[in-house]
Amino acid sequence: MGYAQLRELRTALTTASDIASSLRATPTRRDADQLVDALRRALTAAGSLGEATGPTGCALHPHGAVDPLHGDPEAPLPPGYGKCLLCNDRRRRADAPVRLHHRRRRPGGRRSA
Repeated sequence: MGYAQLRELRTALTTASDIASSLRATPTRRDADQLVDALRRALTAAGSLGEATGPTGCALHPHGAVDPLHGDPEAPLPPGYGKCLLCNDRRRRADAPVRLHHRRRRPGGRRSA
């Protein structure tokens, strides 16, 4: 268990507690979404405590780069994405629409026989 993992767990739990304490009698959907997001981060951090992985929590790239969008409330990652930038980049490329490249004929160009 690393210090960074424990700190991440404590931060997520504190954030979740703060959000839960500030809820009104009728919380908004946004309030509920923020609480769920904080609890998911806490659950992910708690699950990684016993693992021998690096900061990404990734089995393939344990010491790779952490995705800068991880934990960003304004631009959240899609469901199923983790902290590993390399794996998330692979997912983004796989989810991207396929572009078909057609060769365009040049004006006045010759056809091949």
